[in-house]
Amino acid sequence: MKKAALYARVSSKDQEKEGFSIPAQLKLLREYAVKNDFKIMQEFIDVETAKASGRKQFGEMLAFFQASPDSRVLIVEKTDRLYRNFKDFVLLEDLDVEIHLPKEGQIISKNSKSQAKFMHGIHVVMARNYIENLREEVRKGMLEKAAQGIYPSRPPLGYRNNRLNHTIEVDPEKVPIVKRIFEIYASGDVSLSELRKKVLGETGKKLAKGYLHKILKNPFYGGYFVWNGKTFKGTQGLIIDRAIFQKVQYLFANPNRSKYHKHDFAFSGLLTCAFDQCSVTAELKKKKYIYYHCTGYKGKCDLPYVREEVLGERLGQILEDIHIPDDVLAQLQNDLQSDSERVRTEKAAQRDKLSQRLAAVRRRIDQAYADKLDGRISPEFWNRMNTEWSLEEEQILMALQALEQANSDRLLTASRTLELANKAHSLYLRQSPQEQGKLLRMVLSNCATDGVSLSPTYKKPFDLIFARAKNEEWRARRDSNP
Repeated sequence: MKKAALYARVSSKDQEKEGFSIPAQLKLLREYAVKNDFKIMQEFIDVETAKASGRKQFGEMLAFFQASPDSRVLIVEKTDRLYRNFKDFVLLEDLDVEIHLPKEGQIISKNSKSQAKFMHGIHVVMARNYIENLREEVRKGMLEKAAQGIYPSRPPLGYRNNRLNHTIEVDPEKVPIVKRIFEIYASGDVSLSELRKKVLGETGKKLAKGYLHKILKNPFYGGYFVWNGKTFKGTQGLIIDRAIFQKVQYLFANPNRSKYHKHDFAFSGLLTCAFDQCSVTAELKKKKYIYYHCTGYKGKCDLPYVREEVLGERLGQILEDIHIPDDVLAQLQNDLQSDSERVRTEKAAQRDKLSQRLAAVRRRIDQAYADKLDGRISPEFWNRMNTEWSLEEEQILMALQALEQANSDRLLTASRTLELANKAHSLYLRQSPQEQGKLLRMVLSNCATDGVSLSPTYKKPFDLIFARAKNEEWRARRDSNP
């Protein structure tokens, strides 16, 4: 009685769960072994695709044949159950294994006739071609699905696949978790580490920092997704408010966000060392005295330690240097008021231009849809162009919204900036160190210190105000823009 091994395989977990493919194969193979007087030494079962080498049970089967020279018979249902790649074909041939294929009525070995080997080779080629064609069709189908706005893969946290109608739907159990992740981070005062701790405390979910970063940056929550290098507008329902999503993206993109500290030091992040350009950091001494000093990242530094109270007094002078006198403030605000009509005219012109573009895009969409219904353009062309036009439509709508917000606030912002410069120093003197730090961050982008003097770098437009205040040149020429 010859010794033999059996090999059965299904290509997916779904087929395994169905419960008929593997049992059916094993029944056929066992009956074949009994009928042909083979003694089954071992059975190997894989639930993996055969398009690439590296299957676990297949590898163990090769090891079995290498360790059992008296077992040289392998029984498998048919060629494509055994392999769909040439590497595995060659491995079994080198081991001099006699392969029995009951469904194909073939026995393949080194002593087989050339015609049998040729036909077996044809089966291997056909199996390989089948998997390549299947892969191509799957890719084509997934791209078509993406063009329809349906994400063709597993969606991120807060969504789930609907296997009945093959769409993406909201997962009501996970939505609160995702919302809290975005809400907490959008506050602007937490790091990813702190976000991780807060999410764990509030929801009990232990999520890695990298995973949180991936969630917060995922355009899927903004209504879009990327597939095969292209951006598509998704049909999934939005679970994150668009304004919160945009704010989170801004926080990631803004390199000048405040750093995170366990202790709220008033002037952290404002100062750099004049000697080596390192940051100036703060340190708490004896649990009540705060000193600022160079971080010393480039080695020992000559910058002396400075008490927070002393530093605060010196920083106050920076705000005094941008003071706008009361009479000058009144003149400048009158100029701003007289300029308001020009602003309204410009705003109306820009709004009309954007509205015309929006109407043109919508006409193109309507006309192309009519052409699709009449058969003048293909559905594929319609899907591709509709995606592009829909993206353009949303961009124009966002530009219109931004125009309303930006232009309506511009004069008010300018007026408040002038008022801030007028009152900044007097406000500074009445505030706590933490509030003083916030005020300084509105005015400064950086400030270098040697321990005695300060060299501020003002944010715009406070740099211009500083220059005007220094030279007392407040009024622009009448032929320029006031």
